[in-house]
Amino acid sequence: MNATIIDRESLTPENHLHATEERWFAVRTGFRKEKIVQKRLNSKGIISYLPLYKVIRRYERKVKHLELPLINSYLFVKITKANYIQVLETEQVHAFVHFNRNLIAIPEVEIDTIRRVLGEATEVGVIEEGYQKGDLVEVIGGRLTGLNGELIAGNGKKRLIIRLENIGVGLEVEVDAKYLRKQNK
Repeated sequence: MNATIIDRESLTPENHLHATEERWFAVRTGFRKEKIVQKRLNSKGIISYLPLYKVIRRYERKVKHLELPLINSYLFVKITKANYIQVLETEQVHAFVHFNRNLIAIPEVEIDTIRRVLGEATEVGVIEEGYQKGDLVEVIGGRLTGLNGELIAGNGKKRLIIRLENIGVGLEVEVDAKYLRKQNK
């Protein structure tokens, strides 16, 4: 009979909440309740960030300019351990986002990346030769300078996908090819 040795520390979930240092975490909200939850959290004095992008919807008799959440039913909060319960008790907050049972803080640099991407979210039609789908590239101009990502081709334009590992999503933005530089694989 084989005995399996279980390491008890590996069973304990990791928790990045800190007593004094505020860190970013993602929370799941009710469907289409992100803006309401953000207002409720702000009224409690909790720092929150809801990445929004602008879209124009054309209807038969009118045109609407909307700001929609970049990631549906997600909101980011910057909290200490003391704020954890306050966030959970907020109406329409369903849960903190866990990764394999671990409550992992999102690095400030990834929140800044989202902010930079949304500030630079303009479509560009310039195409330069020499790039192929799947190339790893670095942005060398504009607000996104210094970001790395994978190039994907689409509709005759160059699109850059930036993967944010700790959030678990990729952001897709169009970047002028003159602002790209190939990286060595």
